[in-house]
Amino acid sequence: MRKRDRDRAEALRLAGGPPPSLRDRAVALARERGEVRTRDLTAAGIPRCYLSRMCEEGLLVKVGHGRYRAAILKAA
Repeated sequence: MRKRDRDRAEALRLAGGPPPSLRDRAVALARERGEVRTRDLTAAGIPRCYLSRMCEEGLLVKVGHGRYRAAILKAA
């Protein structure tokens, strides 16, 4: 492993790990608020194109026009 890569990995470890992904942030915001609007998610930096993909993946549920809530995940 290169020294540059070791230094980068060490800095990431000391910083507390990688930052949460956009999907993780969107689901966390929906769980925190119960129901979120499209403008709440875009204000948090999550692109609107992610919303339909997250609905298809089962992470979010579309409640109404521009309104989403976190999906209830069942244990496997």
